[in-house]
Amino acid sequence: MKKVYSVLIALGVLTLVASEAGAAEAKPAYPSWSKQINTTNRFTVLKAFGGAAVLDNETGLVWEQSPSASTPTWLDAQIHCTILTVGNRKGWRLSTIQELASLVDPNAAGAPFLPAGHPFTNVQSSFNYYWSATTTARNTSLAWVVDFNTGIVGDVDKSNNHFAWCVRGGQGVDLQ
Repeated sequence: MKKVYSVLIALGVLTLVASEAGAAEAKPAYPSWSKQINTTNRFTVLKAFGGAAVLDNETGLVWEQSPSASTPTWLDAQIHCTILTVGNRKGWRLSTIQELASLVDPNAAGAPFLPAGHPFTNVQSSFNYYWSATTTARNTSLAWVVDFNTGIVGDVDKSNNHFAWCVRGGQGVDLQ
């Protein structure tokens, strides 16, 4: 009888160890937002997207390497990202304010306020904003924006014309 119990206990321990190993393997491959990467290793230009997209290794988000220089209204920026094809891929969206602000480096030497060694081109920094998909809670006719000329986050009327920088991945927000 002791032998049967010993075998059952051993099987239970093996099952527990195997399930923990499987759980460790099942962890997501994307980075955690609690990690800071303050080196040139933060961004990876994606060859699979023909170099037209950049993986942010800190957040796990994929950004357009060169955002458009057009200045749509907030609604048109939403539409622009939704129908966009970059690197032969659909599935783009306007980022949340938190995602967009994650690109700001307040310690940058000057405009655009982006992390050192970033691979982005065409980021406008001449006193203009980039739309986020996030509507302000106090007034739904306003949306949050980031000014890469100053690194400031603020809100503006959705009928204004500003830049759009599309992203893939993350959770996004529902249209308001």
